[in-house]
Amino acid sequence: MTGPGGLPRLLVIMGSGETSPTMVTTHRRLVERLGPAPVPAVVLDTPFGFQANVEVLTQRAVEYFRESVGLEMEVASWGTATEGSELEAARSLARLREARYVFAGPGSPSYALRQWAGSPVPAALADKLDQGGCVTFASAAALTLGAFTVPVYEIYKVGEEPRWLEGLDLLSRAGLPQVALIPHYDNAEGGNHDTRYCYLGEPRLSAMEEQLPEEGFVLGIDEHTGLILDLGADTATVVGRGVVTRRGQGHSTTFASGAVMGIAELGRAGAGGSGGSLSSPAALGPASRRDTDAAASSLLSTSVLLEQRFEQAVAERDVDGAVVSILELDAAIVSWSRDTLQSDQADQARASLRSMIVRLGALAQMGARDPAEAVKPLVEALLEARTAARAARDWATADTLRDRLAQARVEITDTAEGTTWRVLS
Repeated sequence: MTGPGGLPRLLVIMGSGETSPTMVTTHRRLVERLGPAPVPAVVLDTPFGFQANVEVLTQRAVEYFRESVGLEMEVASWGTATEGSELEAARSLARLREARYVFAGPGSPSYALRQWAGSPVPAALADKLDQGGCVTFASAAALTLGAFTVPVYEIYKVGEEPRWLEGLDLLSRAGLPQVALIPHYDNAEGGNHDTRYCYLGEPRLSAMEEQLPEEGFVLGIDEHTGLILDLGADTATVVGRGVVTRRGQGHSTTFASGAVMGIAELGRAGAGGSGGSLSSPAALGPASRRDTDAAASSLLSTSVLLEQRFEQAVAERDVDGAVVSILELDAAIVSWSRDTLQSDQADQARASLRSMIVRLGALAQMGARDPAEAVKPLVEALLEARTAARAARDWATADTLRDRLAQARVEITDTAEGTTWRVLS
């Protein structure tokens, strides 16, 4: 069932990678469902509106959608940038209401909720889900979608006691009330400490689960993974590289990429120990298959793979293969540069690229040096043997050595001052 305007009613949740190569195909498929181009679309900048580089992050998102997805985005600002400006707020709200595609991503969920509290923004988003359009929330923005929201910075960075904030509860529009939505569910950045569950870790999440109502549950979205809720068709589709997890009542049920189920099944899965019902990925249509971009799950993994290909090419003296690896890594760095998730992966990839270029330069230097320098020890050894043969009047051996050097394009010249040689070009 579509909205009154014939548009699908889509709520899309992304665990991370929302402006990276991993989600390009998903964004394109969503836009295609919203009718012929041009599709009115906006970036809602509220989650990162407090950051000093808000304009840089906004521009990255706009460029990503223009260049990778083929979608022209306007900016709908709501928060610090529009405080005290009724005109700017009215313009942003108008853009938000007119858009068929609404995107919001990283930043602070608690800041976003404070800015949206008492404003027309939540109602505009809810209307989009009721009347038709696509709301795509990722990372920090995704945290706000449930009835309960994790104040990530306050808990992980400031050390406040684990607690929930009241969320937008837009998931109830999809028939999923009492949900705590957690992106970055499989995060592993901590290395020597647990940063799963959007940096909460198991002890904190367990403590927070006890604060949920009896019917409440956690809906976890892995990184570089999306959950497409089609409210009209009442379906939930998992895309990307990871899984979606329903965790509650002491049970966890996972739904792999490519799985399709009823939204109600997603809400019931695992409750009382019963598992969810999944469709076979092989039976899915083109819009539901595993995202083909998921293989390049991060810039770091892409960099490691291309370094390995470069090393193999160098070992095999395959110069073209080495150059291709460098060019592909350079292209990957450009593609990932629009990702609004800030990390040191770009620095690591650039360091790898520089190392590969230096290695290729060394290889070229070896190939460009005077060939006489490379063969000099061998040629001089043969000339010493020829001189000894001539001194012993062994003309046959001396002539054979001269002929063999000539076959190797080494020209011998005997003079009164001695023997000279050169490599013919």
